[in-house]
Amino acid sequence: MGGGARLSQTRPPAARGAGGPRPHAPPPGRELGLDLPVLSPAGIRERVAVSYRAALLHRPAATLDPAALTCALARACADKGVRFYGRSPLLALRPGDLVGPELVLPHGRLYAGQAVLAVNSAAQALDLPVGTILPLEVYAVATGPLSSAAYELLGGRAGPAVVDAVPLAPYFRLLPDGGLVAGGGTATVPAGLAAPRLQAVRERAWARLERWLRALHPDLARIRVTHRWSGRIGMTADGLPVVGPVPGYSDVWYIGGCGGHGLALSVAHGAHVAGALLGEPDPGDPLPWHRSRAPRLPLSGPVRPLLRACVDAHGWAVRRVC
Repeated sequence: MGGGARLSQTRPPAARGAGGPRPHAPPPGRELGLDLPVLSPAGIRERVAVSYRAALLHRPAATLDPAALTCALARACADKGVRFYGRSPLLALRPGDLVGPELVLPHGRLYAGQAVLAVNSAAQALDLPVGTILPLEVYAVATGPLSSAAYELLGGRAGPAVVDAVPLAPYFRLLPDGGLVAGGGTATVPAGLAAPRLQAVRERAWARLERWLRALHPDLARIRVTHRWSGRIGMTADGLPVVGPVPGYSDVWYIGGCGGHGLALSVAHGAHVAGALLGEPDPGDPLPWHRSRAPRLPLSGPVRPLLRACVDAHGWAVRRVC
């Protein structure tokens, strides 16, 4: 949905000594071969009427409908003979006595020659030895149609999505029906929260996100929010995903810990894992994004409140900046 580019707000440069900024600093993304022009406030306003001091323009980026992508991938798999079984959560994984691993499901056991576990943050519940994939709950809202003038000021149908560079990256993008969707800015560690407490946390998170959205432009001050939802993502301590064989299990792979970027990363991960399972040679990659284990975090005992406070502090940082 929306246009084919993306704006990322950049933070103002930190104060330097008497020497001022470093001369001849390379443009952002140059080492990766990316062309990411830095936009001035005027350049930002030409594309989206929001008051940011600087931004990077990601020209090759695009936004899309996650449900449409998922359905298209499912249809492509079905056309190749793949069968889908819903309402069959994986309860446990065990080294198999027969051929391959044993997968324990609610209504029986499955022995597979090879298995790929795309369970993301459920790795902890399954006791998978892949390091800490911290389950976080994140939030989003969608609005009714904007006025025609506001829709065009914020970029129109060809306009870019906007992703803030502050922690937990609040974002918004316009929708083809004239509304917009916004998300990010706040995350919650849901483990250990009773249902009433978790719902209260959700209500506060949605309210904070709506306040950020309404402050972006005067025409959004009274926009009607029509939908609110939340979902779980898997985070790692260093922000890198986990893609690789599960230690101690033969022919079992795990994919997860994408930190909220799984929509794009998972497609690449799937291609990588499929090639590995088929015995295709690894073409190599300029960045080290294949690893089987993430750093561990202490998630139980007296440190859990500290972890929850740390995640919430990032959200407060967003609220102060925005």
